[in-house]
Amino acid sequence: MPVEAPSEQFLFALATQVGEALRRRDLTLATAESCTGGWISKVITDISGSSIWFDRGFVTYSNAAKIALLGVRAATLANHGSVSAEAVAEMAAGALQYSPADVALAVSGIAGPDGGSSEKPVGTVYLAWMLSDGLLHTECRHFEGDREAVRQQTVVAAMEGLLDVLALRY
Repeated sequence: MPVEAPSEQFLFALATQVGEALRRRDLTLATAESCTGGWISKVITDISGSSIWFDRGFVTYSNAAKIALLGVRAATLANHGSVSAEAVAEMAAGALQYSPADVALAVSGIAGPDGGSSEKPVGTVYLAWMLSDGLLHTECRHFEGDREAVRQQTVVAAMEGLLDVLALRY
């Protein structure tokens, strides 16, 4: 059964909620994206005035980009893979280190149709949210559907998770 895609209106409303939550707390966001290829940043910047609460997005699709732009350690990638809690934690930390943002979210996953394994099948996505005070939350999700569906679900999960982290912390 195909996974129903979120509507443009749903994504816009979710990004608006993220913006309002950040603005109320006087926080700014940076993203570090792999499998979504900048889609989270795109949805966020669809909101007029998002420059008040969105600083920048890093699209680090390759391991070399994760290392060069975010400071992810080569040993982390060699030992755990780019799709791991360890990698997204370092991606989020790097987004905070290389930006003036107060909050970072990071995603890395296997959108398919290739690249999966028995340990990490297609649809496996790791997400991280980190605050400049050091609070870090990571999680692993398993999404169904084709490449587009996995990426869309990741965008939604990243923004919903950010709202959850902000609500718990502030």
